[in-house]
Amino acid sequence: MSLLSDYVKKEQLLKQLEEELKRMEGDQRLKSELEFKEKLEALMAEYGKTTRDVIELLSPAEGSQASTAQTGSTGGRRKRKLKIYKNPKTGEVVETRGGNHKTLKAWKDEHGGDTVESWVVRTED
Repeated sequence: MSLLSDYVKKEQLLKQLEEELKRMEGDQRLKSELEFKEKLEALMAEYGKTTRDVIELLSPAEGSQASTAQTGSTGGRRKRKLKIYKNPKTGEVVETRGGNHKTLKAWKDEHGGDTVESWVVRTED
C-alpha cells in the first residue's frame, strides 16, 4: 500500500470519527454520564478518596464468596452486551448480542471486520 493511499484512508477514518464524536456530543445520555463523572470526581476530591477507595467501599467482597455466589446463582453465562451497528453507506442499523447475525456477517465479508467494528454506534447491557 502506498503512503498516499494510506494517508487518504486515515483521513477518511478521521472524518468518520469526527462525525461520530459530534453525534455523541449531542446525545443526552452522554451529557448525563459526563455530568455524573464530574460530580463524582469532585466529591472524591472533597473527601480525599481515590477510585480504588470508592470501588472497595461499593464492593467490599471483591473476589470473595459474595461475588462467586452472585454469578453462580444465575445458572448460566452472563448476558452479552447489545451492540448497535450503523452502516454509514446505507444507513441500515443492526442490533445484536453476538456475531452470528446474517447482515453483520455480510458486512464483515464485504468491508472487513475492523471496518464494521468501527461502525458500532453504542453498546448497552
